[in-house]
Amino acid sequence: MALNKTAAQENILFIDRDGTLIEEPVSDKQVDTLEKLVFEPRVIPVLLALQDKGYKLVMVSNQDGLGTDSYPQADFDLPHDKMMDIFASQGVKFEDVLLCPHFDEDNCSCRKPKLGLVSDYLQQGKVNFANSYVIGDRETDLQLAANMGIVGIRYDRSENDWQAIEEQLVNQPREATVVRTTKETDIKVSVNLDKKGASDINTGLGFFDHMLDQIATHGGFSLVCNVTGDYHIDEHHSVEDTALALGQALREALGDKRGIGRFGFVLPMDECRAECAIDLSGRPWLEFDAEFSDNNVGTMSTQMVPHFFRSLADTMAITLHLSTSKGNCHHQVESLFKVFGRALGQAIQVKGNELPSSKGAL
Repeated sequence: MALNKTAAQENILFIDRDGTLIEEPVSDKQVDTLEKLVFEPRVIPVLLALQDKGYKLVMVSNQDGLGTDSYPQADFDLPHDKMMDIFASQGVKFEDVLLCPHFDEDNCSCRKPKLGLVSDYLQQGKVNFANSYVIGDRETDLQLAANMGIVGIRYDRSENDWQAIEEQLVNQPREATVVRTTKETDIKVSVNLDKKGASDINTGLGFFDHMLDQIATHGGFSLVCNVTGDYHIDEHHSVEDTALALGQALREALGDKRGIGRFGFVLPMDECRAECAIDLSGRPWLEFDAEFSDNNVGTMSTQMVPHFFRSLADTMAITLHLSTSKGNCHHQVESLFKVFGRALGQAIQVKGNELPSSKGAL
């Protein structure tokens, strides 16, 4: 099921209960007394860390025969309510608790891995499919993830415990790859915002390579860019499409932008003074102020410089004010790419876990 991402979508962890949050009794598979209530190791501190990272928690559990003589509701409620009280007392908040009370032979629509329990989340567009997960100890949990169109994580106390899951979800590298192929160009751009150096840029336009390297170097991230373009006509399509692909890759790598600095730079380059005010706002806008002293730098037209930043701002969805003073044309253009890189590097730095917006989304 594919849905367009909207501002209402959230990163959600759909987490199994027995065998994942708490131990599942080997004898009868029912946590029906307080004595049987045992938490899985490190589950509370890890869930707190995941909440701080912006994940919403939803419990999804099959409870065979709940409410029948074989599993009275009261027997379930006592340890379950105690479990929820302990989670809440430690700051762990579940947005929802979804339970299927049926046996497999009942052939209901809500028993995992069927989608009945999570249908509201899917139908109302609440799930950010790119960064939501199902976590559970059984194959049915992984199948539920596949049916939802998201990634499943198999919990195993000995092989993939809660600490390993924390490392997987909290320390994900901010990276993205975009391939853009048109009749005029064939472009592949990869960025890793948490890795410095190791850039490899080949656009077929030497000065443009140098400028993209300035963005990556001064932005403090890795950029791999390969471009095949219709240079027998001119550089227009190649520069524009590279900007579009780079802007998309940067936007995707930033994810939900939680913890970033968001804003950020004035930079002198010899006689030129370049300024960049940037806001990773989710709102595309460019204000560009530069009177270049020549029409070309190397084989690249200076007309392509504002066009590059316009295309980049549009696909990255950022507010960008960029200017440079009069001077040597090479210095003017290079100062713009350098100051943008410095401002971008400042804005993408992770400084905590808070989303830098009062609106709750960027």
